[in-house]
Amino acid sequence: MIPGRMFWEKVMPRKLPLHVRRERDRHGKVRLYFRIGHGPRTLLPGLPGSQEFEAAYADALAGNVRRKSDIPGRERGTIAWGVASYLRSAEFQDLRPTTKTGYISRLDKIRVPHGHRSIKGMTRAGIERAILAPYLDRPGQRLAILKMLRVLIRHWIAIGELKADPSLGIRRPRGNEIRAWTETEIETFERRWPIGSKERLAFALMLHTGQRRSDVHRMTWADLRDGAIRVTQQKTTTRLLIPVHADLAAVLDAAPREHVTILNTAHGKPFTVSGFGNFMRDAIAGAGLPLECQPHGLRKAAGRRLAEAGCSANEIMAILGHKSLAEAERYTREADQGRMARAAMVRLSDRKANTHSRTTPNGFGKNGEK
Repeated sequence: MIPGRMFWEKVMPRKLPLHVRRERDRHGKVRLYFRIGHGPRTLLPGLPGSQEFEAAYADALAGNVRRKSDIPGRERGTIAWGVASYLRSAEFQDLRPTTKTGYISRLDKIRVPHGHRSIKGMTRAGIERAILAPYLDRPGQRLAILKMLRVLIRHWIAIGELKADPSLGIRRPRGNEIRAWTETEIETFERRWPIGSKERLAFALMLHTGQRRSDVHRMTWADLRDGAIRVTQQKTTTRLLIPVHADLAAVLDAAPREHVTILNTAHGKPFTVSGFGNFMRDAIAGAGLPLECQPHGLRKAAGRRLAEAGCSANEIMAILGHKSLAEAERYTREADQGRMARAAMVRLSDRKANTHSRTTPNGFGKNGEK
């Protein structure tokens, strides 16, 4: 065995950060390189998670792997420099790997076209005109860029590059919000995919636990114990113990227990989160449901059902794992509005019925009809 090989294989994670490759040199030693596509390679020191690795990785992500003459805005005070500073910060380093990957993608959309611009020269009008205007026809992307820019601005204020937030006053664009499934749509899906199908199993797990697809695709049979399912949410790290609904129990009883994970691909492998999302969208389309029926809408349907059953905001939080009452209270407000509206209509109907007297003014208790 090559000296040191066992050590590297044990301590080095199988899944490396974005654009990082594992290669062996001519001496058989494992090394990590940063490389985008067929671009130049940059050797990264240490192991992922170490201070020296993270610093070098941040430099590489910021574009420092190229020749200095090719990098616009490398000097202090530019947006490219400011992005590199944020990538080295404890705030970024403390993020989960999946969150880092998403951030890097959005940071590149700010750094690449605007890296040469001055941080101190940023204004509200400039942000709207130069950075956000290209996304006017894509409100979701525009919102993501604005949120990422505000993360950078908070960091730049913290390190003294800015004194105030130049993005103040910029309104968040309204995207197409994912809505909750209706009861009719839920019944349509269940008619198309009966108990015993993988589609129904995935659907039931999402609807009756109210969890995100990033959590549902990772659920294992070992998570099911004593009539409950244990979940550690990937997004929030919140730990939940969710009692198994009777409808979900019936679906689980009919499912084969051939693998560790409850849901698996046709090849018997666990789903990736994107693969699971594609699987659910195919199942939804196969049921003849509209595009507005998104997988995440099942989580919202779970929240709606809980609220309509009279659950409090705290009870809804205990199932869905929301971090703030404000998120859970949205469901209770909508349910309360529906109940109050129905009660109001009943009272209005009763009032109208009571305006038609069935007695004569002169004969109390006597029928005035001939």
